[in-house]
Amino acid sequence: MSTPHALLISLIEKPSSGYDLARRFDRSIGYFWHATHQQIYRELGRMAEQGWIAVEEPPNMSEGDEAEKRNRKKVYRVLPAGREELARWVRSPGHGLDQREEILVKLRADAAIGPLGLGEEMARLIALHEARLETYRNIERRDFGVAPVDRAQQLQYALLQRGIRFEEDWVAWGREVLSLLAAPSMP
Repeated sequence: MSTPHALLISLIEKPSSGYDLARRFDRSIGYFWHATHQQIYRELGRMAEQGWIAVEEPPNMSEGDEAEKRNRKKVYRVLPAGREELARWVRSPGHGLDQREEILVKLRADAAIGPLGLGEEMARLIALHEARLETYRNIERRDFGVAPVDRAQQLQYALLQRGIRFEEDWVAWGREVLSLLAAPSMP
């Protein structure tokens, strides 16, 4: 997946200022595709140059308060070329199975060269995944207390369910690995 395509999706859902987009991104697509606010602003500039999005400047203000001028927000919205690019990208084959997780490489190193004291790191990661799981469950209670009725809501709920299942599995797996790390090593 690419950051510009994730941003196009967010902007199709709701045209936004860069700041508002970054905040919304963190609370939605950001759960499964990370982008820093700096990356988001950089990509917005590139997407505008490519003609995928338009930047709507706030109306000109009279000569006056500089602080008021600085606080004016540009609003980004997707142009037809951006919709076409998103559709092209969606129809193209993905990169396959990508499971880049640093802890997996660290565990492989532990297996290869002996106990490296990864117990604290695993416990920390389990806690992070438990927190994310709780966040997802809160979203589920808040947004899907009533069964989704239209296709868009059903797809959004399916994405959330995928996140819930992933986090439940990660926590269960993490606890198993934590037990292995705590076990005495055999010669």
